[in-house]
Amino acid sequence: MATIASTHSAAPGSSAGNGQTYRGPFAVMTVLFFMWGFMTVFNDILIPRFKEAFTLNYFQAMLVQFAFFGAYFIGSLIYFIISVTKGDPIARIGYKNGVVIGLLIASAGSALFLPAASLISYPLFLVALFIVGLGFAMLQIAANPYVTILGPERTASSRLNLAQAFNSVGTTIGPLIGGYLIFKYFVHPGDHGTDSVKIPYLAFCLVFLALAVIFFFIKLPHVGEGKIAPGAGALKHPHVILGVLAIFMYVGGEVSIGSSIINFLSQPSVAGLTAVQASKYVALFWGGMLIGRFMGSVELSEMKTLNKQLLLVALPVLGYFLYPLVGIPTELKYVPLLVLCWVLFQFGRALAGRTLFIFSGTIVLLLLLAMVQGGPLAMWCIIGVGLFTSIGWSNIFSLALDGTGVYKSQVSSLLVMAILGGALLPPLQGRIADLGGLRISYIVPMIAYGYVAFYGLIGHKIGRKNQISTAA
Repeated sequence: MATIASTHSAAPGSSAGNGQTYRGPFAVMTVLFFMWGFMTVFNDILIPRFKEAFTLNYFQAMLVQFAFFGAYFIGSLIYFIISVTKGDPIARIGYKNGVVIGLLIASAGSALFLPAASLISYPLFLVALFIVGLGFAMLQIAANPYVTILGPERTASSRLNLAQAFNSVGTTIGPLIGGYLIFKYFVHPGDHGTDSVKIPYLAFCLVFLALAVIFFFIKLPHVGEGKIAPGAGALKHPHVILGVLAIFMYVGGEVSIGSSIINFLSQPSVAGLTAVQASKYVALFWGGMLIGRFMGSVELSEMKTLNKQLLLVALPVLGYFLYPLVGIPTELKYVPLLVLCWVLFQFGRALAGRTLFIFSGTIVLLLLLAMVQGGPLAMWCIIGVGLFTSIGWSNIFSLALDGTGVYKSQVSSLLVMAILGGALLPPLQGRIADLGGLRISYIVPMIAYGYVAFYGLIGHKIGRKNQISTAA
């Protein structure tokens, strides 16, 4: 019979039944969310850099995402097979050790960028990204469920949105720093285009190594850990299986859009921006996710209504006025999107499933407009997707984990495995872009977000009719 330590019903910052506070552990975990967000978005900078340096077409350039997110699938598949045949690895080694292993693997992959750049080898770059992806897969499997169990299930979406907001801090400043370093600062006359990635990824290698040492020595509470017997209990929950597909579609759609923004905004029929100029708007795309995730954390929390409404207004206002101070461009054309985001949160009524449906449906409409219109409207529709995709990962993840008990880590491995969508959908979009143009290729993320909307409306309830849930 599977056994597992009891999960304390205490939110981050509150005291558990044994007097243990979760504010510290939660704060520590947000560092991880920031780092993998910061590094993941560098892929959006690498794609146009490699496309130019190696003279690639869109399909070949999108193999960057195939290698990186394909590693999530392979790593999570290995984890799932082990959990079925030998028992849950996280239950055996603990969340902390899972994090340390993931950081060490990511550090090794980052180090490979140096020989790849020296040998001017695109395949070796893909291998390096694959190894980094394996490390991130382990981090995701350990960190996401750990954050959700640092408190009661009813506020899991709020906690995960808050943690993901720090992930978005990384994805917001990543394009600014990455675009400047890779397209400008480390570019020297006579050098091959790939030389500019050496120093940034050496820095990543050292940072991940340092974090691994730090996490090895710090103390984290053993919440929800224990020995789980072999078996595939996670697959007995229909809403989990549908959630896996929802993560596949969500990640695939988000990565497809993020990967194509620079090339899309560079088109004369849209904005005609340079790569450096466009990278700043990539930062605004991810900056929208930052605003939306903080708003989602507030809306889905148990905060008093008045405080909620004040923060839901203050957060987008602060973002709009503070972003230009760090080089992220905001214009009046962005204001209607911020207002719409606030309105949609009101319609979401602090329900994870309902909010997921409303926001994903809005993305479908924005992508449709971008496909049929050119110019500034198409530009702002694509950038605006960042606001409304913000709560997707956290809400899907928490809805899928809800009610799975001791199988949370196994469910997490399945959900992380579904990040494969980030490997498969971008090359598919790239192939369509090669054949029919970049604008029509947005049919791929549009269909993906259509399914996510279905999961928010109906999918997360399937097989759970007899269970009481506040997520609908």
